[in-house]
Amino acid sequence: MNNKKEIMKITIWGLVLNVFISIIKFILGFLGNSQAVVADAAHSFSDTSTDIVILLGVKYWTAPPDDNHPFGHQKIESFVTIIIGIILLSAACGIGYHAIMTINESHAEQIKLFTIIGPIISIIFKELLFCKTYQVGVRTNSSSVKANAWHHRTDALSSIPVLVAVAASLVNPKLIILDHIGAIIVAAFIIKLAVEIIYKNISELVDTGISSEEIQNISKLINSNADVKGFHKIRTRKLGNSIYLDLHLEVDGNLSVSKGHEVSEEVKSTLLKSNPRIIDIMVHLEPKE
Repeated sequence: MNNKKEIMKITIWGLVLNVFISIIKFILGFLGNSQAVVADAAHSFSDTSTDIVILLGVKYWTAPPDDNHPFGHQKIESFVTIIIGIILLSAACGIGYHAIMTINESHAEQIKLFTIIGPIISIIFKELLFCKTYQVGVRTNSSSVKANAWHHRTDALSSIPVLVAVAASLVNPKLIILDHIGAIIVAAFIIKLAVEIIYKNISELVDTGISSEEIQNISKLINSNADVKGFHKIRTRKLGNSIYLDLHLEVDGNLSVSKGHEVSEEVKSTLLKSNPRIIDIMVHLEPKE
């Protein structure tokens, strides 16, 4: 199965499951007199937005290079991932704001026992969906799919304080304040995650290079070739989750053009095999002074 089909398959599963969980939680929350579970249902339904964004965007960033985009379309994935990060950030701010503003409100309604099923279902299924989606994200090297996986996990995490609140209110209605405290903590966690996702992908959009540690690993691999006499001017840039690399490679000036080309191809092959994110390398061959 190619990357596009695999991404679409797991995203469609996520979309269907999000709608199903949202409906179940809304019905249980409404019939069980739990505002927290109803709000949690709305949060789960908001997760469908990221699924839709990925389904609309995947066909564009997986498209092959063309005359107008000779380096491919991978930056579209970074843009899509930023949108997911903004959605996560907005949802987290909304959850935190609502929790703070309603912390002193009274909750007169008696919550029914069956309401607790809603957050339990959400935690179990959304955590399973996170694991499966993240595996696909790693396998396809897709930042958008991995970001969407974290969106699933944040939904599972946000259901934990709802579960605690419902359980505590069934024991003692005065303990409903735990709902607000837990929601604030979860909101802070989601905000941190969203900011990291947005920052990382903005860096990719502006062609940020790879880390110094990765450069050192590349240097060691280049030096492992006995015919290489030196190298300089290594430049890298990220394009989506991919890496483009160019460098000046020094060889013995007495080598034939054919042999020099062979050395450069060996170096390219070694680097491409060492890191699946490296998809293209430009080597400028120079004689060693």
